[in-house]
Amino acid sequence: MRDFSQLSEREILALAIGNEEEDGRIYLDVAERLRDAYPATAKIFSEMAAEEGEHRRELLELYRQKFGEHIPLIRRQDVRGFINRPSIWQFPKPNIDDVRKLAEGMEQETQRFYRNAAARATDVSIRKLLGDLAEAEAAHEHRADMLSEQNLTEDVRSQEDQQARQQFMLQYIQPGLVGLMDGSVSTLAPIFAAAFSTHNPFSAFLVGSAASLGAGISMGFAEALSDDGSLTGRGTPYVRGVVTGLMTALGGLGHTLPFLIPHLHLALIVAIIVVAVELTAISWIRWRFMDTSPIRATLQVALGGALVFATGVLIGAG
Repeated sequence: MRDFSQLSEREILALAIGNEEEDGRIYLDVAERLRDAYPATAKIFSEMAAEEGEHRRELLELYRQKFGEHIPLIRRQDVRGFINRPSIWQFPKPNIDDVRKLAEGMEQETQRFYRNAAARATDVSIRKLLGDLAEAEAAHEHRADMLSEQNLTEDVRSQEDQQARQQFMLQYIQPGLVGLMDGSVSTLAPIFAAAFSTHNPFSAFLVGSAASLGAGISMGFAEALSDDGSLTGRGTPYVRGVVTGLMTALGGLGHTLPFLIPHLHLALIVAIIVVAVELTAISWIRWRFMDTSPIRATLQVALGGALVFATGVLIGAG
């Protein structure tokens, strides 16, 4: 790996040609991944890829004039200080805001590259082209705004943002809510049954920890294996599984940790308070993200929690 300051003008042009080609392909990859869900944004990235192709053509013409036909393979990762571009095909499901930020970051970095390269160039024609390309990259932000105005009307942007929110719901909110509800409610019975039957807070803690972690693992695998997201649009199964598993374990551990308190009655009081907070949070999430009325969400969650809690108390006291 070499420093940028060590590159010759020939190597700088070769690197610039490779950069433009790579950036254009990234934009085309983004456009392809967004085409079905966000056609207007996909069109923007396709047009930006075409502009990168024009920059590459200009660089190729100048390179041939100065150095001939052979272009050495100099890649971004061969030069110290360059930021590696992410591989779009590795993204489970590109987020609309993330790819817009990606494009902005790419243009800013490329602009800095051309300005630094132009400052080091001694050949007048090379210096001029690199300076012009730096200005072109700076203008890309305005070009992107213009393309957005042409292709992303207020209605289209609203529709795309709504779809992005829906995907976020399917990928994170719903799996997380399912896990939190299962962990918070289903573990109530074994924890409080152990507490009332043994009168030993630490025994209840061990039972609660085992139940919470076991439920988290079980729910995580169940969610991950439920579907691959290709037909339902629910996103990567592994992400959903991790989200569900973690929230399930968290829901159960929340009212398990109070049983580390050595005094049973105090531990029970703290645990019940934690349960009330958990059920309130679940009701709020259902109201905020699932379009469920606050009263209905509270009654449904409270009823389920009360039934499971009563089951644990009855079994433990018996």
